[in-house]
Amino acid sequence: MSANTLPIARFRLGRIVSTPNALSQLTQEDILMGIRRHQAGDWGDLDARDKAANDRALVERTRIFSVYRSAAGVKFWLITEAGRETTTVLLPEDY
Repeated sequence: MSANTLPIARFRLGRIVSTPNALSQLTQEDILMGIRRHQAGDWGDLDARDKAANDRALVERTRIFSVYRSAAGVKFWLITEAGRETTTVLLPEDY
């Protein structure tokens, strides 16, 4: 996906929230990149089994979990709850 192309959203994110720790270690660009990829169904650094679970979650409306790395190499997660009311940006140690 190029920087000029908007991905097609596969599901609603609901309200986007973040932990204070994630906000202190990630740039706005890192978070926006993660949100775009997450909503487009690019699950990031997950194994095949977890990617398949996310694909099922789109149909079954269960929780969706993605893993990305910031430009500085910081690992972060995006979790969209089953009801699609909330998507949280967090670092693994925030869970």
